[in-house]
Amino acid sequence: MGLQNGQGGLNTLSALMADSTDAGEAKASIEKADAACVTGHNVLTAKELIEFIQVYASTLLAAGGQTSRVDRTACRIARAYGFEVELAIFPKHLMLSVIKPAEGGIPAERRTAVSSIVSGAPNFQRVAALNALSWSIADENLSLAKAREHFSAICAVPTLNPVLLRFLVACANAAFCGLFNGDAVAMGLVFCATFLGFYLRQKLLHWGLDLKVTFFLCSFAASLVASLGVLLHLGNTPQTGMAASVLFLIPGIPLINAMLDILDGHVLMGVSRLIQASTLIICIALGLATTMLLMGVDSL
Repeated sequence: MGLQNGQGGLNTLSALMADSTDAGEAKASIEKADAACVTGHNVLTAKELIEFIQVYASTLLAAGGQTSRVDRTACRIARAYGFEVELAIFPKHLMLSVIKPAEGGIPAERRTAVSSIVSGAPNFQRVAALNALSWSIADENLSLAKAREHFSAICAVPTLNPVLLRFLVACANAAFCGLFNGDAVAMGLVFCATFLGFYLRQKLLHWGLDLKVTFFLCSFAASLVASLGVLLHLGNTPQTGMAASVLFLIPGIPLINAMLDILDGHVLMGVSRLIQASTLIICIALGLATTMLLMGVDSL
C-alpha cells in the first residue's frame, strides 16, 4: 500500500516537472519571439542594422544636419532595436560600430563599417523628416522593414521646382538689396542678376563642376549683370546693388553648422566646415573683384 502511494507520488511529481518544463519552454519561445525584431521573421542582426544607420546618417549629413543631431538620432535608432552604436564623423567619411550588448559587458555581436559622405544641397525638409523618423522608430517600435520604407519615401520626396526656386531666391536677394537701402532700380538689377546667377549655379552643379569654381563663376556672372547699374548710372544706389548681387551665394548653413559643431564639442567637423565655408566666401569675393577689375569699378 505504501509502495503504491510512493509510486503515485513519484508519478505526480514527474507530471508536475513535465508541465513545468513545457511551461518554461513556452515562456522561452515567447520571449524569443518578443526579442526578435520584425525584419521578416528573422532576428535582427547587427549587419542589417548597421547598413540602415550607415545610409541614414550619410543622408542626414548631406542634407545639412549638424554632427550632434546625426549622433543623437543614430544612437536613438540603435537603442530602439536593443543595440548600441559608436559613431565617428569625419569631413569626408563616416565610421560607425553597432554593438549587441550581452551580460558581463562583453559584446555578443559587433559590426563596423566605413562609408563616404556624399555632398548635397541643404534640405531642411528632409532633415526634419529624418529626425521624425528616428522618433517614430523609438516611440512606435517600427520594424526595420517599415523604417526602410519610411526612409525611402522621405528620400523620394521631390525638391522644389527649379524655376520657382530661382524666382524665390531672386526675390529674397532683391529684398536684401532693399534692406541695405538700395532703390527700386538696384533691386530690379539684383533680381535679374540673382536669377541668372542661380540658374548658372544649378547648371554647373548638375554638370559636376567643382564647387569652388562654380561659386567663382556665379559670383562673376551675377556681379557682371549688376555692374550695368554702375556703368550706365542707373538709379541712385548702383554700388549697393552690385554688392548685394552675390549675397545669395553666401554659405550660411555651413557657417551655422560649423559654429554649432564647435560649441557641441565636435571641433574637427566644426573647423572643417568653417574652412570649407571660408573658402567659398573667398571664391565669391574673387568673382566680385574680377568684375570690378574688368568694369573699372573702384569701390562699392
